[in-house]
Amino acid sequence: MKTELKRRDFISTCFKAGVTCCALTYGTKLTGQDPVKKQDVKPDPKNLEYCGYKCPPDCPLKKATVENNAELKKKAYTEFKFKEKFGVDFNPDKVFCYGCKINEKPLSIPVKSCTVRKCVTDKGYECCIQCEGLAKCDKELWASFPKFKQTVIEMQKKYMAV
Repeated sequence: MKTELKRRDFISTCFKAGVTCCALTYGTKLTGQDPVKKQDVKPDPKNLEYCGYKCPPDCPLKKATVENNAELKKKAYTEFKFKEKFGVDFNPDKVFCYGCKINEKPLSIPVKSCTVRKCVTDKGYECCIQCEGLAKCDKELWASFPKFKQTVIEMQKKYMAV
């Protein structure tokens, strides 16, 4: 007996098959994992922020800054807790961030107050993974984010490996 397939069902089935095929083909790229790059690749301090972090391109504070959007800045102000951390009332001219490794742009309040950034630049490093004292470092950033510190220490091990 022949089953009749309605056009809508046919299109839906083809769409699902296409999505599945794309997910299998490009799945690692869609999740941000690049199968070509090995996870054991030696980190490059020049491509990392001073603390070892790599700011995402979709950072809400950076997006608000680039677009100079006061509404997005207000949202980022709240999300990044400017009032609590830095005692700053909202002012769209004071809420911005271009990153911490910039030369031609002004430094934001969070960047200026970062003790890790100051330490790294004072020592002449590109990133704290170059510092042999990282494991014993007790900067506020590491106290606030111990898992991140452990991740940076693991990066340092790869960096220091010959």
